[in-house]
This record gives sequence, structure tokens and C-alpha cells, in this order.
Amino acid sequence: MAVDREHVLRSAAALLTRKSTATMDEVAKAAGISRATLHRQFAGRDALVRALEALGIAECEAALDRARLDEGPASQAVRRLIREIEPASGLLAFLYSENQLFEGEEQNAGWARIDARITAVFRRGQDGGEFRIDLSPTWLTEALYGLLAAGAWSVLDGKVARNDFPFMIVELLLGGALRREES
Repeated sequence: MAVDREHVLRSAAALLTRKSTATMDEVAKAAGISRATLHRQFAGRDALVRALEALGIAECEAALDRARLDEGPASQAVRRLIREIEPASGLLAFLYSENQLFEGEEQNAGWARIDARITAVFRRGQDGGEFRIDLSPTWLTEALYGLLAAGAWSVLDGKVARNDFPFMIVELLLGGALRREES
């Protein structure tokens, strides 16, 4: 019987999003396969996390494409991005907490591509007078990541309704990022 790698990754993502400390045995059980079969697909937890990283990057890049970041006002682009990335936010929250993905020279170049695209939207919003200029575009990008992770964890914990996720992220981020009229 052939193992559906996509199914295994999705099952692992769903489990690790809820329980980041899950063992490989628990991941195998969640995927409906044996631990030996899981180890044939992924030599260990690090290999599994790296495969989940590739999935997360692919999902982020697809969300960025769907959000049409170059169209219309930057604030609307950010709103579209948050709406499009929400389905992957749980996986991204898990990956965000996996320090080994962001340390050393082996960092996946996909993260830099994602950072550059999001940072460009914030820079465009600043250049167009939409966003505050006293907060760097890089900081606004990092703040977005933090809010996405916090929102995903809040939904998973039942503290926030999934339908409220985009609204709450947008309102907090843009409510603090929008340029205010000076008095």
C-alpha cells in the first residue's frame, strides 16, 4: 500500500498545531499509519518539521498570490492577505515556534521571499500615506506574523471564533498601523 505523503503531512500539521510536543508515535497514529511507515517517509522529527516547513511556505506563497498584494490600496491588500492565509494559520503558528527553522545558515529561502513580499506591501502603504512611517515595514511584517500566530492559537483554544479571526487581526494590526491625522 502506497502512503499518501500529503495526507501524512496534513495529519501531522493538524496534530502538531494542536499539540506541538506530539511524539512521532502520535503523529503516525493521527495519520493512520505505523511508526515504521512514518519513519520511512521522514527519518525523524527534524525531517518531518522540514517537510511541514516546505508545506507552510507553499501555502503562504499561494495565499500571497491569491491576495493580489499589488492591487488597490495597501490596507485592502493586507486585509485580503489575512483572509487568504487564515486556513494555514495553525500550521504557521506551529512553524513560527520551531526555532531551528530560523537559526543558522540552513534557513529556507522561502521565508525571505515571503518576508520581502509582505514588507513591500507595508512599504507601499507608507509611501502612499496610508500607514504610519514611524514603524518600519519590517516591524509591521513581524507584528503580522505574531498576530497570525496568536490568532491561530486563540482559535485552537476556543477563545476566539474562527469567523472572527480575520476581523480581529486586521483591526488590531491596521488600527495601530494606520496614519492618524495630526491635530
